[in-house]
Amino acid sequence: MTEALSEDELRFLQETFDLAREGETAALAERVDAGVPVNLTNSVGDTLLILAAYHAHAETVRALVKRGADHSRVNDKGQTALGAAVFRQARPVVETLLDAGADPALGRQSGLAVAQVFDLPEMTELLTTPR
Repeated sequence: MTEALSEDELRFLQETFDLAREGETAALAERVDAGVPVNLTNSVGDTLLILAAYHAHAETVRALVKRGADHSRVNDKGQTALGAAVFRQARPVVETLLDAGADPALGRQSGLAVAQVFDLPEMTELLTTPR
């Protein structure tokens, strides 16, 4: 049997997700370095990396990747960090994830699918150009 988290623990975890959304790289890295799982996932499957990528925080994405964040995690909607970054047309984030080995075809809403659906030729070119 698992114990329920206290209000303080839940608040701490919510604040951690907020740090990823807001691009608070130093504070987020400090928490991960202190033991917060780098692949912490919320109730809809979003990881810290997915949130940072969606909000186009390249420095935060680099810090999470450096700490071992799994770029191949897919949230409950079939989205990856790469797909989120493509949607936001966040080139530095896309490049960071591709350099880390992210698969442009992974997930129901993959980077390639997002680029095609939203007619993003620059993103398509970036995703299909060998690195």
